[in-house]
Amino acid sequence: MDLRPLLTESDTKILFVIADGLGGIDSEGRGTELEAARTPNLDRLASQGATGLTYPVAPGITPGSGPGHLALFGYDPVEHDIGRGVLTALGIDFDLKPGDVAARGNFCTVNDDGEVTDRRAGRIDSQESTRLVKMLRDIRLDDVEIYVEPVKEHRFLLVLRSKKEAISAALDDTDPHRTAVAPRQPHAREEKSQETARAVSEFLAQAQEILAKEEPANMVLLRGFAQLPQLASLQERYGLNGCALAGYPMYRGIARLLGMKVEDCGPDLDSEIEALRAVWSDHNFLFLHFKDTDSRGEDGDFDGKVAAIEELDRVIPRMMELEPDVVVVTGDHSTPSAMASHSWHPVPVLIRAKTCRVDGVNVFGETACAGGGLGHLRAKHLMTLALAHAGRLRKFGA
Repeated sequence: MDLRPLLTESDTKILFVIADGLGGIDSEGRGTELEAARTPNLDRLASQGATGLTYPVAPGITPGSGPGHLALFGYDPVEHDIGRGVLTALGIDFDLKPGDVAARGNFCTVNDDGEVTDRRAGRIDSQESTRLVKMLRDIRLDDVEIYVEPVKEHRFLLVLRSKKEAISAALDDTDPHRTAVAPRQPHAREEKSQETARAVSEFLAQAQEILAKEEPANMVLLRGFAQLPQLASLQERYGLNGCALAGYPMYRGIARLLGMKVEDCGPDLDSEIEALRAVWSDHNFLFLHFKDTDSRGEDGDFDGKVAAIEELDRVIPRMMELEPDVVVVTGDHSTPSAMASHSWHPVPVLIRAKTCRVDGVNVFGETACAGGGLGHLRAKHLMTLALAHAGRLRKFGA
């Protein structure tokens, strides 16, 4: 639905707090990670507002972080299928050109049989990743310029720029998304991407040779091949002057793609809160991203994810001191530590505003939220609800 005819001016402020991979499952008889965590501040917010569960894409569909975040900002992730490569490029301020093909890369570990044993090479640190990126910059391809840039930890960016005719990003991932199998060969999904597949294949062959003696990062995986799209900004779509507080490049890239200001902040929550306070008066929509919940879930670390949730709970009072008119707390998807991966399970959400119909839920957790007043809804509707509670939507129809 086009909301622009309904938008109305207001001096209210909306705060989205996104704990990446927040949702979980009960696999140990302790409840989910969120239910096992001690979260008095999140519980208080839940008791003051309305709760429910969201589907980032649709029931049964496991989302990536890109689609999950686009949905939270009110963009249908099926209609706007944006590859991780573009979001990564924008997140590190790479000057991506129309027609460039961008991919997110992981340094990984393969064994003597060529099978992936660790998709993240032990999460090598950023300094080591930068050293390896410099080695990959020696790769040369016919008719295609390549750019390799460090991102964070084991992640890097690959950009292909044709010297001749346009190339296509319609390629499948070379990342198999599991271990004990070999990396996939680049597969073109259409005739126009055959040239891209050949270039990527040659890049991988040279990368394998360059990294052969490295330990643990002796190979690379690529995913999220994409080209720069055109999207209406938050300002154009919702009349919002947005600002993002995020340490990880991909989430900064999503924010830039949607026209938000991306504020410099440190890697931890305390730094993000200080940055949030500094920019609070300049924006009416603020997005704070917390990554550790997802990282610990992907590591299969139940207790680590519990600790991360408790760390987020600790800083909630400092956010509330700013007196946001509408607060939304949720995740972009579920990452149960029992599965050590993203999953299709719906994500708990709370909305706190003076106009909320308080639903009687006093605990912020999956089981409690399943009975909340928001019900089970697609995540793309959260933005509409936030705008309504902020007094930014007029009546529809006569």
